[in-house]
Amino acid sequence: MSELVLERTVAESQSERSEIVLPADSNALGSLFGGRLMQYIDLVGAMAASRHARAFTVTASMDHLDFVAPVRVGELLILKASVNRAFRTSMEIGVRVMVEDVREQRLRHVSSAYLTFVAVDREGSRLVVPQVVPETEHQKRRFEDAGRRREMRAGETQRKKEMRASLGAGWHV
Repeated sequence: MSELVLERTVAESQSERSEIVLPADSNALGSLFGGRLMQYIDLVGAMAASRHARAFTVTASMDHLDFVAPVRVGELLILKASVNRAFRTSMEIGVRVMVEDVREQRLRHVSSAYLTFVAVDREGSRLVVPQVVPETEHQKRRFEDAGRRREMRAGETQRKKEMRASLGAGWHV
């Protein structure tokens, strides 16, 4: 039987994924499809969430997704994810996407996103997750910022519920 862990550091669940952008993943202009980048972001975020929770996780939301610069065919994508903060059964994951210029050995920021994942068991019931222990000043700032973003998401969720109720059963928002 596994031991119940009440907290984990950010470093324990950090995840990284690398991809070479192929023509099949690009649009007519030779840039990576935004939807494909979203898929990569979701996958690396799920890796960090699952490592933190030591359980299955499902994506609850993706917000604050910014496409900063295009990614071209042949470029090397590097996606890094870490748990910013854990709540009772959910976690906010921050993902930063860079392109590596292998010849110049430079990184260029191309995208960032925040995702919320929920830990679940095999039947889909929510599981309590360990709390995050931020160690560095950067991690502490991200931890505090995650709390503020959660409050904003809660307000947005309430506004959406109210809008759905006012529109009636035939409308979806």
